[in-house]
Amino acid sequence: MPYPDLVSSPESAPRPSSSMPQSLMLTFLGIHVLGRGLAVSSGSVIDVLGRVGVTEEAARSTLTRMVGRELLERHRRGRKMYFALTPRAAAVLQDGHDRVWRRGAANLDWDGQWTLVGFSLPEAWRRERHDLRSRLTWSGFGPLQSGLWVAPGAVDAGALLADLGLDAHLRIFRGTVLKPTEVSTVLETAFDTAAIAAAYRAFLERWDAKDAGEAGDPGADALGSQLLLHTDWLELVRNDPFLPAEHLPPDWPAIRAQELFHSLSQRYDAAAREEAERVLDTIPTP
Repeated sequence: MPYPDLVSSPESAPRPSSSMPQSLMLTFLGIHVLGRGLAVSSGSVIDVLGRVGVTEEAARSTLTRMVGRELLERHRRGRKMYFALTPRAAAVLQDGHDRVWRRGAANLDWDGQWTLVGFSLPEAWRRERHDLRSRLTWSGFGPLQSGLWVAPGAVDAGALLADLGLDAHLRIFRGTVLKPTEVSTVLETAFDTAAIAAAYRAFLERWDAKDAGEAGDPGADALGSQLLLHTDWLELVRNDPFLPAEHLPPDWPAIRAQELFHSLSQRYDAAAREEAERVLDTIPTP
């Protein structure tokens, strides 16, 4: 599964949090390090994450774990330690960037096609079954019935699942829904649309006050606000299977939530980047 262990709670309010330091750190790296050819000092990371309630101990522990998982690599300069993205981490962060800024939260151009993956694995292959289901979920598939998962649109499932070594046990198809089956039935069966909608509504409840200026001046710590906002939103779009909007309720909250995210992101961006340039201690990567 390409994106590791992201944890956040859709039910919780935007707040300083030490419960999801890896999610926050990846968000920070995605905004301020990805594509810049830089390594950032541990002190800078601790400073930034401390703004949203992550302790120094938690930040250092997260850096160590991410090095162990080949997401970061160390570069020592004198007494300082700097951390750079590995190619694996860069791919992970680019995927997140694309989901936020290219794909978005509303599937307005669905062509009616579905990608289907059927599989049958030996009962004893619990680990393989877990890895397969996790990869499918991550890529927008939902379980239609036992051993058959579906995703709207054209998904290169062969490439997606190739490294799992399960090709002999997979059957991959692409097609359309035919009567008497309804698209709405497929959506309701394979995906928890109520939970997806509830997550977007919770985002709106958390961040509407900030958009209205009721939560104080965002410029007071735009970098921390940016970090919380993007982490919250990224968790939403990563868990959204990108269902066709034309077959969802007319009041589907994803579109309004995306508009709110864009509004707040634009509000925080300039001040956050200025603050990041001021506080980040970086070196070019070799």
